[in-house]
Amino acid sequence: MASTTSATAAGGAFAAAKTRAGSSAAGGGACARVAAGGRRRSGVVVRCDAGVEAQAQAQAVAKAASVAALEQFKISADRYMKERSSIAVIGLSVHTAPVEMREKLAVAEELWPRAISELTSLNHIEEAAVLSTCNRMEIYVVALSWNRGIREVVDWMSKKSGIPASELREHLFMLRDSDATRHLFEVSAGLDSLVLGEGQILAQVKQVVRSGQNSGGLGKNIDRMFKDAITAGKRVRCETNISSGAVSVSSAAVELALMKLPKSECLSARMLLIGAGKMGKLVVKHLIAKGCKKVVVVNRSVERVDAIREEMKDIEIVYRPLTEMYEAAAEADVVFTSTASETPLFTKEHAEALPAISDAMGGVRLFVDISVPRNVSACVSEVGHARVYNVDDLKEVVEANKEDRLRKAMEAQTIITQELKRFEAWRDSLETVPTIKKLRSYADRIRASELEKCLQKIGEDALTKKMRRSIEELSTGIVNKLLHGPLQHLRCDGSDSRTLDETLENMHALNRMFSLDTEKAIIEQKIKAKVEKSQN
Repeated sequence: MASTTSATAAGGAFAAAKTRAGSSAAGGGACARVAAGGRRRSGVVVRCDAGVEAQAQAQAVAKAASVAALEQFKISADRYMKERSSIAVIGLSVHTAPVEMREKLAVAEELWPRAISELTSLNHIEEAAVLSTCNRMEIYVVALSWNRGIREVVDWMSKKSGIPASELREHLFMLRDSDATRHLFEVSAGLDSLVLGEGQILAQVKQVVRSGQNSGGLGKNIDRMFKDAITAGKRVRCETNISSGAVSVSSAAVELALMKLPKSECLSARMLLIGAGKMGKLVVKHLIAKGCKKVVVVNRSVERVDAIREEMKDIEIVYRPLTEMYEAAAEADVVFTSTASETPLFTKEHAEALPAISDAMGGVRLFVDISVPRNVSACVSEVGHARVYNVDDLKEVVEANKEDRLRKAMEAQTIITQELKRFEAWRDSLETVPTIKKLRSYADRIRASELEKCLQKIGEDALTKKMRRSIEELSTGIVNKLLHGPLQHLRCDGSDSRTLDETLENMHALNRMFSLDTEKAIIEQKIKAKVEKSQN
């Protein structure tokens, strides 16, 4: 079955396979050296082409260990047949963890495929996806065992970030199956964002799917879940207008900067933007909306700045190369930072070296940092003429128009529930697919065997091609009609009143009646794949 599995037995099988393969291979070398034509003289081993045979023996031992692990699993698997593979999300967000912790766990988009590869190599993880943004770092997995899978993912996160697992758990949230799926749908719809209803998160969810397609796929369950989440996000925005009047992280950053400047000087403040990516482009867009007429943009290359300049004609955009970043900052009253740099661009020493700001501007240079990891160190605020604001400080802005969108969020939940039921019906339908395939195969083997006996009795010469085809069609038609009833009772796609439990009871009955044993076969297939992957 697509989602049945063994928890304890799986762990024991992996451990046994690895231990026996390692110890046998290590100890097998000496035996191979003697067996391969070597002879002992006064305790000295004389080797003759032992290396090749030792390698062959090691491979044989590893194969035997794999088989032994599967045999050991078969013995104990029956106790765990009822455990179902779990969809889980393990992560932290702006709601559960400070930016100092989120930035240590952030995974750059180009590293998502590598992270997925590492996660799916864990013993109890079948599928994985990573959603890492400035406001969240979430890992979605299909786990063979809930407890073991969660433990392995948390340990992976701890190893990656350098944060002890015990400390990490204080900020992590973990959701399972329908709760995990609902969470992703809410994320895609913008309901879990710091800025309720913001649209950028939907694009980021889409990018997870695109990244997965480019790197070999996310896995059947995760891929379908993310695609359904995109559908839910689109429906919520179209049918509730939750995004109308909503602010984005970039617009909130602009709003916050203008709130902190003296009202009389807002439009005359010298604006500097470092980073011309998607977030930076939105900063320019919202500066225009607020009436700003000029912005200096520092970027590694001029091409992106030229593209923004071509698209936005209502503002003067001055390009400065990255090498002139600190000179540009010295001439700015407000510095927006939005780059993918993993190290701070501005430290306390940099801020101290910058000239003072005029009293008309409040005497304080504002750094508005919307990057994760952060581009501006928190210690910059210790400098008398500098203040730093990061994404966690945007809450002050987003509260302003939140009440109306909360009402719309209630409407959005109805849509999310509809999409959730659709996804769960699809996933439930996977439960019976192996049984359906095996039952059809079993019936077809009987049909083919009996058909062959019949044709032999009649004799090949006595049949025309048309007669033979008619007999074959007759046998196929009889089998299909006999299977129609049982297969109808294996349907679990939400199209009728039959519950999943009823469908599973029917499936177990068919497995017993026809000795299909699909559950154990599926589990063995999963375990075998994991053992082989761990040995490669």
